[in-house]
Amino acid sequence: MCLSIPSKIKSIDSELNTCVVDTMGVERSASLDLIDQDVVVGDYVLIHIGFAMNKIDEVDALESLKVYAEIIEKMEEQDRLDAIEQSDNCPNR
Repeated sequence: MCLSIPSKIKSIDSELNTCVVDTMGVERSASLDLIDQDVVVGDYVLIHIGFAMNKIDEVDALESLKVYAEIIEKMEEQDRLDAIEQSDNCPNR
């Protein structure tokens, strides 16, 4: 499954028609070749396989990022719980 996390445009290279985006603290380059909307630095876009596909409203983007952060927090919490459960099942030495 592919999740498209809102990414904030940090810079645009109009010669190459690319942008640098920040996706939850990770910067990467994305092509603007497939997006049919005008974008500027500060806009949020959805990226798929290295291409900006859609511009997303900032309010919606921030709400999505909040939900993703909650999911990540829960996953990390679950990883901790799994580690505890596994250590409880270890044979004594």
